Amino acid sequence: MDPGVCAMELLGVFFSIGAWICSLATTIMSTWLTLSTDLLPAESYELGLWETCVVQDLGILECRPYDSLLGLPPDIKLARILMCVTVATGLLGLLLAIPGIYWINSCNQGSEGLRVKRLMKMLGGILCLVAGILGLIPVSYIAHLTVMRFFDEAVPAIVPRWEFGDALFCGWTAGFLHLVAGSLLVTSCVCLQEEPCTLQMPIPLQRRHTHVHTTTTPHRKRSMEYV
Repeated sequence: MDPGVCAMELLGVFFSIGAWICSLATTIMSTWLTLSTDLLPAESYELGLWETCVVQDLGILECRPYDSLLGLPPDIKLARILMCVTVATGLLGLLLAIPGIYWINSCNQGSEGLRVKRLMKMLGGILCLVAGILGLIPVSYIAHLTVMRFFDEAVPAIVPRWEFGDALFCGWTAGFLHLVAGSLLVTSCVCLQEEPCTLQMPIPLQRRHTHVHTTTTPHRKRSMEYV
């Protein structure tokens, strides 16, 4: 097994784990957008996929979930759906990629088992790529709308505007890590060559017949010894 292929497998799995954690954190976090105004300097507002929060200057955080799913803005609905699909797809790809790496029970499967593990790793890498694309869509879309609304000249300058929150940057990180993980896993499958496991086989016993001549007896005795 090429050490470079093993390194790509392990890095792909580690990046996939980190990407899935970042995707889950992005989905849960309430800091997709933030807003602060000069009229109320002691308070700032946070907007997430599931709730809105008010952060006071003393560190007190008050959050309120959305009242109705049907009453949500279309961008929040789209972001919810895509982020949930991203988390599910990333988890499925991770569950397929971990048993597909070479070092997990590779010498007990045979050539057919190695092909199955290669297929599992390939599917895991493809799902990681899909999760990365799906995760970047809602984050980039919300960021695009925020920029358009921030520089909207039709809105008076005195009106406060939403700005980027930490969840957007976490979502971009998750999408990038998913793409890197999927690329590493797929590349390791392409570069992988099937190699049989070299296990030490027991040496069978061989019989060798020798004839011993004696002068005391006229008969010929046949002895057997093992090597």
